This record gives sequence, structure tokens and C-alpha cells, in this order.
Amino acid sequence: MNATLKQVSRPALALLAFALAGTLCLALIDQLTRERIAANERQAILSQIHVLVDPRSHDNDPLADVLTLPAEVLHSADPVTVYRARRQQQPVAAVFITTAPDGYNGRIRLAVGLAADQTLTGVRTIAHKETPGLGDRIEAGRSDWILGFNGRALTNPPPAAWAVKKDGGQFDQFTGATITPRAVVNAVRAVLEWARNHPDQLFAPAGTSDS
Repeated sequence: MNATLKQVSRPALALLAFALAGTLCLALIDQLTRERIAANERQAILSQIHVLVDPRSHDNDPLADVLTLPAEVLHSADPVTVYRARRQQQPVAAVFITTAPDGYNGRIRLAVGLAADQTLTGVRTIAHKETPGLGDRIEAGRSDWILGFNGRALTNPPPAAWAVKKDGGQFDQFTGATITPRAVVNAVRAVLEWARNHPDQLFAPAGTSDS
């Protein structure tokens, strides 16, 4: 009887050992993959920031100097993440990752760069589902429309003119596609208005989360 048990238990123990080894290998691979994905995501975000903020202009890590804002305070579809750039602890610029909720085909995710003097360093479209050949002209690679925000401020043009021309503002709409540029202009204006009303909070110490 004991011999029979030994004969049965040896394969079972071997199978258990293989199973444990496989589980450990999978866990290790998963950990390494997560770290690689996190590193890639970090680099992608940093690249987006440095499109709008010259990396030579700051000496801090913007990814470690973050402000999180509730979606509703900037009329965003998602909470807004703000990455701050500083040089010798003095404000240089901030990049807002905000989401316009009202594109023609849904949400439009944007990166809005704002210098410490409240002028725009630029705007870029991160993700959208707008119509190819029409709404997708909000992409820098499709047209230079998005570059028209460079150097703008809430006083340039005045607040009342921060709208597409169809709504009485100064920003061009696209032929056959007004909703898309309107959504982007409104989202950028919301960033400028919030920054104007909360200058101290904008560059408050890292880790602040408030409305």
C-alpha cells in the first residue's frame, strides 16, 4: 500500500512543482510587463508635455509635480491632470490634460499648455473619434488649425471672442464641421478661465488636489 502511494504521489508532486514554477514565471513576466508598460506610458506623457513645454526650460520632473482637478471645474468629461514645470522652484508652465465632452462623435482629449504668464504654449489633440476629413482637422498632423492657439491668452482675443466665428467669436470653424472646433475652443477657454481664477492653486506645492 505504501509503495502504491509513493508511486501515485511522485507524479502528483512533480505536477505540483511544475504548476508552482509556471505560476512563478507568469507572475514574474506580469511584473516585468507592467513595469515596461508603465515606463512606456510615462515616456509617452512626458513626450506630450515636451511638445508644449521646452524640456530645457525646466529642471523638475513634471510627472512628479501634479495637480488633479475635478472634471466639473473645467467642464471636462474626466478629471483633469495638470503637470507643472518649474525652474529653481519657480513656475515655468503647466500642461492640462482635459477632455472636451461635446465633440461631434464624443469626447476629445486635449493637452493644453499654459505658460506661467497665462499665455498658451500650445494645444494638441491626444485622442478623438471625429469624422475623418472633417473633424480630424483638429490634429496637428492634419491641419495647422490647432496651432492657432499658440501665444493666445484670455485677453487675446477678449473672453467674449473665445468662440468659433459662427458663434460670434474669432476662431475659424471647419466647412461642414462646426461642432468639433467649437468643443476644442470651449475646452481651451475653460482652462484659461480656471487658471485666471486660481493662479495660486495652479502652482501650489505638488500633491495638491482641490477644486
